[in-house]
Amino acid sequence: MKSKICDLLGIDFPLFAFSHCRDVVVEVSKAGGMGVLGAAAFEPESLEVELKWIDDHIEGKPYGVDLIVPTKMADVEHSTVVENLTRVPEQHRHFALDLLRQHGIDDVDVYTDEVFDTHNVITGFLTEEEAGIVIDVALSHPIRLIANALGVPPPYMIEKAKQSGIPCAALIGSKEHALKQVDAGVDIIVASGTEAGGHCGEVSTLVLVPEVCEAVRDSGVPVLAAGGIVTGRQMAACMAMGAAGAWTGSVWLTTVESETSETFKKKCVAASSSETVRSKQRTGKYSRQLKSTWTTAWDSPNAPSPLPMPLQSLVSEPPLSRISKAAESGNQGAQKLTTYWVGQGVGLMNSIQTSRQVVYEFMEDFLAAQENLNTSLED
Repeated sequence: MKSKICDLLGIDFPLFAFSHCRDVVVEVSKAGGMGVLGAAAFEPESLEVELKWIDDHIEGKPYGVDLIVPTKMADVEHSTVVENLTRVPEQHRHFALDLLRQHGIDDVDVYTDEVFDTHNVITGFLTEEEAGIVIDVALSHPIRLIANALGVPPPYMIEKAKQSGIPCAALIGSKEHALKQVDAGVDIIVASGTEAGGHCGEVSTLVLVPEVCEAVRDSGVPVLAAGGIVTGRQMAACMAMGAAGAWTGSVWLTTVESETSETFKKKCVAASSSETVRSKQRTGKYSRQLKSTWTTAWDSPNAPSPLPMPLQSLVSEPPLSRISKAAESGNQGAQKLTTYWVGQGVGLMNSIQTSRQVVYEFMEDFLAAQENLNTSLED
């Protein structure tokens, strides 16, 4: 496919695959799309290792890096994770531990210094100082795109990216946010509808994409469509509305290479599009995830109110990590609690495939949709 976004980034097909798994990133890029590594949970040293591995295996194909630098966070700029834990009310931790006990899961030492050090429970919501270091690591590698997943990228990211000749992208959920991103100097807008997994707004992809495309048309900034897109025909529909390509995430969670647990993959394959929930209970900001007994309990009237980002993650991530391990060991209570971020497109994710198979199916489905539209116009 020949398009401005393909020429800009050196890719064959404008399908972007956001994934926390380096294997997915490599396989998608080698298949003609563009893998984008979600680097939220990596410290500078571990990110260096991941990117070096990608460089060694991607055969010179283009790839990107996605960070999370929120515009607004609780005041934790100079505090350690353990210090921040003291700001978490006891009732929040007690509620989480009670859920573990009720489902036959060991609740001993869930919240310890070692757990936080091991799992980087701050979950990548970077402070300004941390962001600068991670950005420098990312830009020291031959990436072709850097993106911020939450809010306007810090000026440092935009300036350093421009100096390196690397396009800077940003995810948004409203027209107003898109205009702010353009004013800030962002090169690519990712318009993410409420159907998306993870952090998302309230406007549907079908409405948001054409609204944003129209709003930024005079700027020349390309728009990628995101939110519930798991097939080539959906991608074709979004491009018919003005998008330059599709930014996807959920569809890679059920791939062979994905880092997600087998329990979660099986739950996704069996789930319908109505089995997700948009809630603040995991990070402190609205994010969409698979429904489970965990999400139902935290969204019930007797649950404590979500804390601001990133404090809520200090409550949720340690027990969720324990749940995932117990589920993989066969604990049925843990399997019921198992959840992860996923979009409403999960209802169309009906099998576990390799990442390359998913890319090729996207291409075939895209062409079939294009031919169907051409035939309809001829009739």
